[in-house]
Amino acid sequence: MADEECDYLFKTVLVGDSAVGKSNLLSRLAKDEFHLDTKPTIGVEFAYRNTKLGDKTIKAQIWDTAGQERFRAITSSYYRGALGAMLVYDITRNGTFENTRKWLRELREFGNPDMVIVLLGNKSDLVDLREVEVEDGQKLAQQENLCFMETSAKENLNVEDAFLQMITKIYKTASQKSLEAKKSESKPNLDWRKEILLVDEVAPIKQNDCCTLL
Repeated sequence: MADEECDYLFKTVLVGDSAVGKSNLLSRLAKDEFHLDTKPTIGVEFAYRNTKLGDKTIKAQIWDTAGQERFRAITSSYYRGALGAMLVYDITRNGTFENTRKWLRELREFGNPDMVIVLLGNKSDLVDLREVEVEDGQKLAQQENLCFMETSAKENLNVEDAFLQMITKIYKTASQKSLEAKKSESKPNLDWRKEILLVDEVAPIKQNDCCTLL
């Protein structure tokens, strides 16, 4: 799948406490699957997801990071080059919501300054066990200038919408930076070459072929 032709390649990450449902969100996005017996992620896993925006093909590289404290030193290094993040908490566990501020500080410390962050309240199907109200998520998102949505990986509720919202905002930011870069270039524009956004770059660079991972 990594060899399929694309116009942009975006690196994104899933972050949040352990057992909030990050791996099943990734499974939904990559394979449209859900597993009740999902085991905790060890270190980092990733998958690809292709999306069409207008006439452009966007390939998203989605990294699922471990939520356990002992892996924090490892996973923070994977924030480098990430243009988007899904910050996930479990609506049935208030502690996971309280910890989102800690994750947010890490993202802003180690991640790209223009990173698009979507706050996700996962497991919205478990309404009888809810500890975090919708208004709590909305308030935090407003305070921190984040996008917000409640999702259910199990019922496949809002998972696609949240992902597309993130990718669309990344694309708009990347397109604007590409336009600014072109205006400042003194070299002639080679229209026949593709513009590829590498996972550690903010602006696209010229390449003859498809995406290249760094």
